[in-house]
Amino acid sequence: MATKPINVEATLAAARTAHIVGALSQWLSARQQWAPLALRLPLGVIFFGHGAQKMLGWFGGYGWHGTMQYFTNSLHIPTPLAAIAIVVEFLGGLALLAGAFTRCAAVLTAVEMLVAAIMVHLPNGFFLNWTNDPSKGHGIEYNVALVGSALALMFLGGGRLSVDEWFNK
Repeated sequence: MATKPINVEATLAAARTAHIVGALSQWLSARQQWAPLALRLPLGVIFFGHGAQKMLGWFGGYGWHGTMQYFTNSLHIPTPLAAIAIVVEFLGGLALLAGAFTRCAAVLTAVEMLVAAIMVHLPNGFFLNWTNDPSKGHGIEYNVALVGSALALMFLGGGRLSVDEWFNK
């Protein structure tokens, strides 16, 4: 019976790769407490940015008055819900950035995005409007990602470098 020659270089490369992957896995496992920060900061930036557009007119937004008019007149969102959405995005974004009341902010932003997905985006389907066709809005894809991230923070809390962590010491 003939035996196959062993490819020593391929075997050594596989062993090195397995060692690197194992070491990386071990290193990352020891730093899981940083995961909430990796979720919290981008989510906080997103919600703060959109909230600042709606509340203050920053970053090309319409400000409180313009957003309220659009929400109530064009989207037919009841005035109290429109006001709550603006406040939740703005203050929720700041809270997520600071890691203050993270679980509460995460729940509120998740609920706000769920309502936005159902009331505004669901009629446009699942996917974003990549062609920016002015006759079609965005689907719920982005909302699903934001809700999932916020719910993860609801379970995880603020993590490292958060006000919540500071208060819990």
